[in-house]
Amino acid sequence: MSAFVKSKLKTAREAIGRQDYEKAQEAALGVLEYEPENYHAHVFLGIAYMKLGDLGKSEQEYHKALGINSTQVLAWQGLSQVYEAAQKWPEYAKLLEKLAHLHATSNDAPKCAETVQKLIELRRDERKSSRLELAEALSLLLPESPLYATLSTLPPPDPTNPTSTNIAQIQAAVHNSLPILEELVSIYEQEENSVAQNEIAKRRTRLGAPPLDQIHRDVTLEVLSSSQLPRLYDEVLNHPNTSDELRRATEAKLLRTKQRHLFALPTTAQYQESKAQLAAEVEKLIGGMVLLKIPDELAWSLYIESKDAATLEDYDFGILRQYMEIFYASPLAKLLRAYFTYMAIPLGEEDEEEDQAVPEPDPDVDYVEIMIETFTDLGDSILAHRIIAELYEQDADYENAIKVSESGLELVRRSEENWGRPLKQVKKAFNVGLATSLVHLFPPKNHIRALRIIDEVLGEDPDNVPALMGRGFILQFAKRWEEAAEYFGKVVGLEPEDTNQASRAKEERAWCIAMCGRHYEAADQLREVIDALEQLEGHEEDKARCWWKLGRCYWEMGDAHREEAYKHFVTSLKRSPTFAPAFTSLGIYYSEYVSPPDPNRASKCFQKAFELDPREADAARRLAEGFAEEGEWDLVEVVARRTIVGEGGLEEGPEARASRRYLPINAWAWKAVGAVELTRRNYVAAIEAFQIALRTDVDDHMSWLRLGEAYSKAGRYAAASKALEHARELKPDDWIASYFIGEVQRQMGQYEEAIKAFESILSSRPQELGVLHSLGQTYLDLGSFELSTGFLGRAETSFLSAVRVSLDLLDASSGFRRVAWKTIADALFHLSGFADISDDGLVRETLARVIPLVTDHPGTGLADIVLYPLSVDDSGDLSRLALDTALAAYDYRLTLGAIDDAAKASAYYDLGSALSTFARRTLDGTKRERAQQHAIAQFKEALRLEPANDAYWVALGNATFLSQPGVCQHSYIRAIELVGKNAGTWTNLGLFYLHHEDAELANEAFYKAQTLDPDYALAWVGQGLVATANGHDREARALFEHATTLTATVPEADLEYATRLFNTINKSTSTSRSASQEAFLPGFFVLDRFCKQRPQDAAALHLFGLVCERIGHLQLGIDLIGRAITVLEAAYEESEDPVIERQFTIAHTNVARLRLSTGDFAGALESYQVATGLLPEQPGEEDAEAKVLLAQCQFGSGLAHFKLGELVEALALFEAALVSAADKPAIRGHVIVLLAQTLWAIGTDEAKESAKTQLLQSIEYDPENLMAINTLAGMGILTDDDGLVDAALSELLSLPLDQRHERDPERDVTYLLVQHHLGQGEAQQARSVAQKAVYAEPARTDARRSLAALTLRSGAPAAALAILGSPESRAQGDFAALRAALALHAVALCVKARESAPEALRLAQKAVVLSPWDKQAWEAVAYVRSRAA
Repeated sequence: MSAFVKSKLKTAREAIGRQDYEKAQEAALGVLEYEPENYHAHVFLGIAYMKLGDLGKSEQEYHKALGINSTQVLAWQGLSQVYEAAQKWPEYAKLLEKLAHLHATSNDAPKCAETVQKLIELRRDERKSSRLELAEALSLLLPESPLYATLSTLPPPDPTNPTSTNIAQIQAAVHNSLPILEELVSIYEQEENSVAQNEIAKRRTRLGAPPLDQIHRDVTLEVLSSSQLPRLYDEVLNHPNTSDELRRATEAKLLRTKQRHLFALPTTAQYQESKAQLAAEVEKLIGGMVLLKIPDELAWSLYIESKDAATLEDYDFGILRQYMEIFYASPLAKLLRAYFTYMAIPLGEEDEEEDQAVPEPDPDVDYVEIMIETFTDLGDSILAHRIIAELYEQDADYENAIKVSESGLELVRRSEENWGRPLKQVKKAFNVGLATSLVHLFPPKNHIRALRIIDEVLGEDPDNVPALMGRGFILQFAKRWEEAAEYFGKVVGLEPEDTNQASRAKEERAWCIAMCGRHYEAADQLREVIDALEQLEGHEEDKARCWWKLGRCYWEMGDAHREEAYKHFVTSLKRSPTFAPAFTSLGIYYSEYVSPPDPNRASKCFQKAFELDPREADAARRLAEGFAEEGEWDLVEVVARRTIVGEGGLEEGPEARASRRYLPINAWAWKAVGAVELTRRNYVAAIEAFQIALRTDVDDHMSWLRLGEAYSKAGRYAAASKALEHARELKPDDWIASYFIGEVQRQMGQYEEAIKAFESILSSRPQELGVLHSLGQTYLDLGSFELSTGFLGRAETSFLSAVRVSLDLLDASSGFRRVAWKTIADALFHLSGFADISDDGLVRETLARVIPLVTDHPGTGLADIVLYPLSVDDSGDLSRLALDTALAAYDYRLTLGAIDDAAKASAYYDLGSALSTFARRTLDGTKRERAQQHAIAQFKEALRLEPANDAYWVALGNATFLSQPGVCQHSYIRAIELVGKNAGTWTNLGLFYLHHEDAELANEAFYKAQTLDPDYALAWVGQGLVATANGHDREARALFEHATTLTATVPEADLEYATRLFNTINKSTSTSRSASQEAFLPGFFVLDRFCKQRPQDAAALHLFGLVCERIGHLQLGIDLIGRAITVLEAAYEESEDPVIERQFTIAHTNVARLRLSTGDFAGALESYQVATGLLPEQPGEEDAEAKVLLAQCQFGSGLAHFKLGELVEALALFEAALVSAADKPAIRGHVIVLLAQTLWAIGTDEAKESAKTQLLQSIEYDPENLMAINTLAGMGILTDDDGLVDAALSELLSLPLDQRHERDPERDVTYLLVQHHLGQGEAQQARSVAQKAVYAEPARTDARRSLAALTLRSGAPAAALAILGSPESRAQGDFAALRAALALHAVALCVKARESAPEALRLAQKAVVLSPWDKQAWEAVAYVRSRAA
């Protein structure tokens, strides 16, 4: 180092000492200019920069110094000061740790201690560090730290002078690390607990997260796999300064940590070794704690619960006594004390050693109840489950024993999973208990499951006595007596003679021998068992059972031994008065053997047996049979249901339901329950009962029959059909099954099949009344269905058949009069709705059979409505006669009385409905009023008898709709309260609100009806009316259109839709003639349907005729309006109503116009004359309609005369029409045009000039008379008078385009101009006019066709095709436009290229198929073929 550098460094050091940092900076920089790698110069410069406040440059200089020499501490110390000043705490902490290591390397213990102390103080500040960072800093003081060797050289702290050094804390920690260890334990416990809680909370919220217990296991495994706590706990335990209290607490923590880790480890092969090692560590811990009697309840519980004991006696009672003593108040200790006392086990070891007599349990203490109550707090204790399961099994509470055993097996599974080793003996003990309980609980219901468990136990332990006994009992119930005897014999060989199991095995072996027919041998063996039992105290139940079995052996020996058997039965009851089988046997003795039989004593015995044990099925069946013979069906049900409970036929739960996997022993009980439920109309319960009964005997014909009946009455017709078909297969000659099948087919709407089924029965049993009634009802239902679908002729035949069959029923018996007359009346009521009767003779014949039956007993209530006596001969209107006869039949049905209120209410309702219909149809106002009032009275009477029937309330509302609004509204609302999901009722309420102009409420009601039944057409009609009331005509039309498309047609919807469609199209100015014809087609179809249903509706017939006129069916229109005229004429003759007269006049006017169109001028003239005759010669100003009609009649008559060549008369009538239509510009314009055409037709120049004058005057009078303008322009074209054409069209052409189109909706002006230019030979000008029309309205297909035709004429087929577009694109638009353009497209395609002839021919043929009446389409086909030839 040069002298210059040394001097500069000295200057810098001195300047720093004087705090002249600028000079120090200057000196250090001078050194670095001369020697850039000078370590001290960088350090001095770093100090200067730091003191001058430039921490960034200071840090850089220190880093440069460290790059030169990283082993010296000066730069490290300076950099630490920079970081501290800059508050860069992470970097500061790392630097302190580095400095500590440097001091340790240089064996500078005080400096190292100071640095560590600074680091620990920094880490203790929670704002600057975390808990784990503090733990890392504290770990530097432990023996395993690399700093410990240096720090351990520090002297111990001087307790007399603690301020003598500033590193006393470090000195204390190095010489006693226990406080540091305790602090580290606390830090890691908090940290791991916090991490686990946060991770669990986060994972729980994930989609598809596993169960919470699995999340806990996963998180515990992750946390404890890298935990520092076990190591720290070991260090605390091994520390010499650890107190006993701290040692116990730490041991407890270590145990819990390792136990949690052990239980969290999976049982997979990957963790098998580590799990076994950890399990051994835990066992060592708990073994030491138990050995030292440390009061850690977890350790003791783990020790006891993890023991693999075959029996309860294999548990170490000494350990259990210590547990009870140490943890006296714990639930398990309470349970063990109660168990020891109950089982007479000494509670103290000294008592057991001294062989003192165990005191008897306190009789006032219920030890069993104590154990059961305590058990609720021991849900995780295997020992508690074993004790309670054994307790329940001893008390024969097998149901609870099964539950506890199953819960115990789950605990064993979890324990095996937790410990990673099997508990074979514990698992076997639970399985044996479970199997034994399953064997004896509702045998043989659970035997399949029990057998699986027993086989598993015997596979491991072939000599297991309880399993062998269970197998023997299962074989007994299966009646495999020989095999069962072998198993019981094996138990006898395994068990000592004086044990209960050996005694029971001998007894059951003897019973099996008896059931094999070796009664004497069995009796001898039973006597041996009885002799042994009689020597013992108690065992009363066993004694009674053996005496009863002995009695049964003697009973089976024959009549000579029956009395001895009787004595044994009595002895059995003396041993145990509650032994039910003995009572059953005594009952059989009294009912079958005693002479004479004693049914009373037998019944008492059976009742006693059944009361004691509902499993006594023989007694129960005999009781039920006795009750059934006496007609006590409620008692039959009680007995049957208790029998079902006794055999385990019901599952547990809040509602006792039949077991799903259950084969009944006593099928008769389920049949009885099914029959009772069927009579009570509890069809679901009946179905279930019959299904269970059929599990035992699948070929029981009667059960299948009853099941099918229950299915049908429950509305499950498909299932009913299958069940009944199966019943018929089992017994083909049983007509009842065929009858029920027919009923099901009728309910399913398969009327034809049902009729065949009933008629096949009647062919062999013609007087079967129920079948006759069902056949009549089926014909009635079939007729109603055919009527709703529009098959009127078929419906008429079906209704007549219903009447005929019902009359046959009346002839066969008078017992079915009420239902027969209802069927007859309903059928006649439906017939009365037919406007046209197709088979008059058959209807008259049928009515002739019915009328004498109802008129011989006329009711008193209809005398002022129906004209008695009724006669077929005096009536020309069969529909009216059918209605009168139906009324008389309904009235006669009331005189027959009724079985109950419901039937009588139905009769009143039917009569009221018929009267309401009569009131709507009659034209006699007096009778209408009487019928309406009488109908209301009938509905009220029906409601008095059955107020909960919503249909009666609806009928009353309909009857009072106009006359009594309050009653009507109340009725509808009451019906909705009863049945809120009836769409019809909501619709009626909506119509009521609409009638009273409350559109909002009406709309809500209609919307509710649509929600309940979207296919209920009348609700859509109602909403359409609401839309009309709100002025939403477009929406209204859409709603009516939707209503007409629904399955169940509503005639009113058809008529309303057609009326609105007709009015809409008539008012439209933007629809072409061809398009309007297409638009009328839906109206044509719905009116056709309506008129078939209502052929006497004059308004519909009239409208239908007008629609036919618009679509070109003129002759059909004439026929329809002619029918309307006939109906109106008949109605007018009956009522002479002026409104009907005016309708008659309008109809004649319209039919005359149609006749004009067909060329029937004379007929048209006649109709006009009729109409004119009904109109006043000079209508008043107030009768504007008459003026219009008169002008039309004069106008039409003039046209007829003109066509007949009578020009003078025609002109006179035209002039008269002009006078009549003076204030009607539209009509006057039509008359003037026709007058001008007539004058033009005369042919003289004078007449032609007069025609032009008339038209010019008309245009001057009415400039918007487009017809006159077009006619005048046409005259100019015909006479080549360009001036006349310009004069006619100039004003129209000068108008703006929208106004021009408004006045000329059919674009006649464009057509005239094109024809004018073509007539003048100006083809280019004609195309120009057509092009302008297309530019103005490119969407109009008629304009495009016109331009395409002109283009094709000019020899440009490709351009014509481009204008027309592809057929596919046109198919997306108007069908009429597609049809009209096909022929033109075919011709253009053919002209363009000869090879396109096949495609052109296809299009031309398609045009013919779509429009066979179109001459141009045929011409196109001929042209294309000629071109292709």
